[in-house]
Amino acid sequence: MVDILQREFVYLWYYFDIQLRQIAGYWILGMLIGSFISVFGKEKIHSLFAALGGKKLGWTGVMPASLLGIISPLCMYGTIPVAASLSEKGMEEDWLAAFMMSSILLNPQLLLYSAALGRTALIIRFVICFLCGMTAGLLVRCFCAGKQFFNFSGFKEMANHDTDPSLFLRFIKNFGRNVKATGLYFLAGIILSALFQRYVPENITASLFGKENRGFGLLMAATIGVPLYMCGGGTIPLLAGWLQNGMSTGSAASFMITGPATKITNLGALKIVLGMKNFILYLVFTILYALLSGFLIDYVFGIA
Repeated sequence: MVDILQREFVYLWYYFDIQLRQIAGYWILGMLIGSFISVFGKEKIHSLFAALGGKKLGWTGVMPASLLGIISPLCMYGTIPVAASLSEKGMEEDWLAAFMMSSILLNPQLLLYSAALGRTALIIRFVICFLCGMTAGLLVRCFCAGKQFFNFSGFKEMANHDTDPSLFLRFIKNFGRNVKATGLYFLAGIILSALFQRYVPENITASLFGKENRGFGLLMAATIGVPLYMCGGGTIPLLAGWLQNGMSTGSAASFMITGPATKITNLGALKIVLGMKNFILYLVFTILYALLSGFLIDYVFGIA
């Protein structure tokens, strides 16, 4: 019995070590870039977004709004107060929708993490998240013109933690908070990936998410993204293992949308801001967009 346990530990450590070596560098680089932007560029990004309010861009404003949402380093609980402040100043709600939607799905830190999945997956993640923000903004503009879509009452600007007089110490402290916030999830993701590679045969992954069963795979990926997604850094090792074992790129894309969009902490804040009716519309939109994105990637563009 002891020999069996020792052997299994050796196998698991082998898979854990491989994943750690492959992904840890991207995780650290992502946190470094995220902290740098948070300390030195956050205010500039939000100033640029606020400046959009003075421009007559019409529907095209959803494009820069979605892009600025992606490069903003704030989490959803940090993004909502910023959006609330801009809403009070008269920012158009379709632009706010684009900014918030893309901010939910992606940030500079997670974008750097995603490089561990390969260049194709990295580009796809950026494009589908950018387009998702744009689409959300355009839908709000088309169907909610003249109506209040968001309710930001009760949300105020959060206290800024980056207040140390020394910029270097401010950066180090921000980096430390990033490690504390994501470290356990990152390690949990690698452990789950090691267990998955050791005990789940490759043919099962291929049969669930692979190219031979793409329709079902898309539905499965979009569905499991709802309960499984806890932290972006924690899901990268899982996605890396699934892609290696035969998961289609479209299924991975579906997971990348529903995962962060239905993260439980995000849903709690969005339920308050959107109200029940718009919250349900948000969930329907998220799932349909994830399935459509995966379908186009697998069946129309045929990206492997």
